[in-house]
Amino acid sequence: MDDVEALYYEKLDGSRVRCSLCPNNCLIDPGGTGRCRQRKNTEGKLLAISYGRTVTTALDPIEKKPLFHFMPGSRILSVGPNGCTLTCAHCQNWEISQKTTATRYISPEQIADLASEEGSVGVAFTYTEPLVWYEYILDTAVILRERGLKSVLVTNGYLNEEPARRIAPLIDAFNIDLKSFDDRFYRELCGGSVGPVKRFIEIASSASHIEITNLVIPGLNDSPRSIEDMAKWISGISSEIPLHFSRFFPKYKMEKLEATPAATLSTAYGIARRFLDYVYIGNIFIEGTENTVCPDCSEPVIKRSGYNTEILAPDGVCLRCGKGIKGVWK
Repeated sequence: MDDVEALYYEKLDGSRVRCSLCPNNCLIDPGGTGRCRQRKNTEGKLLAISYGRTVTTALDPIEKKPLFHFMPGSRILSVGPNGCTLTCAHCQNWEISQKTTATRYISPEQIADLASEEGSVGVAFTYTEPLVWYEYILDTAVILRERGLKSVLVTNGYLNEEPARRIAPLIDAFNIDLKSFDDRFYRELCGGSVGPVKRFIEIASSASHIEITNLVIPGLNDSPRSIEDMAKWISGISSEIPLHFSRFFPKYKMEKLEATPAATLSTAYGIARRFLDYVYIGNIFIEGTENTVCPDCSEPVIKRSGYNTEILAPDGVCLRCGKGIKGVWK
């Protein structure tokens, strides 16, 4: 497979180019790559050198993404590339996001075929930062939709507005990683900024189903004020957007930190529930925080134990009071 010419870049003097896919807006000399390592300047042309080059494939529960309100109980073929647009010191998948590992090429048609063969509801682009695969996702999402399969994007949302508006309508569901509501956190620990991520969330929410994940790190993004500000802002878009708090475990450049205490996660859960209808806690068992309940009458709608689901309202309608539960159910 030949490398594909990248979308969203500008040719400059001296065969240099400026990539405009994400807010890094990398200025790339001939022979060099952008910060994501997956877009290369070859003689003044920017190439998407990771197109279709996959580090791993797996058939996962949809809840692992995590998506709790999108086709619950189903399984989805999951794939991911090398690379990332951010450099988070706490990255949970740094071995494949920050390092170059072996890949194999899978064409858009082949991945759609594989999804059908595996009985998957579609394809989830995940594991690292799939937006470095921008052109591949565009091509694959069109084929998946033609075949009645779903496209899911698990992403940090660090994308410029024009490409965000182009891709959002092609994706059936997003889980977007809102790492903190503090721009300083993004600058110092991730090498980015929160503004573009917030804008991406607004764009994606207007086009598709979205859920948000926040990895809670002790002493860094777990203050009650920060959690409240984040939950309030999300509720300003829609109080029905599910928010997942995830427990941090020491990783990568933060191996000396402690794992997030259960009490910290419970506090975040309680704060967010004042503003949002659906809040969850992951990477640790805290009774009741994995279940979906009706926001009006508290009747259980989905009970979860790990990745096992018991769907009590198959059509997404509360059996007690008749309220429709936000989500895509089948």
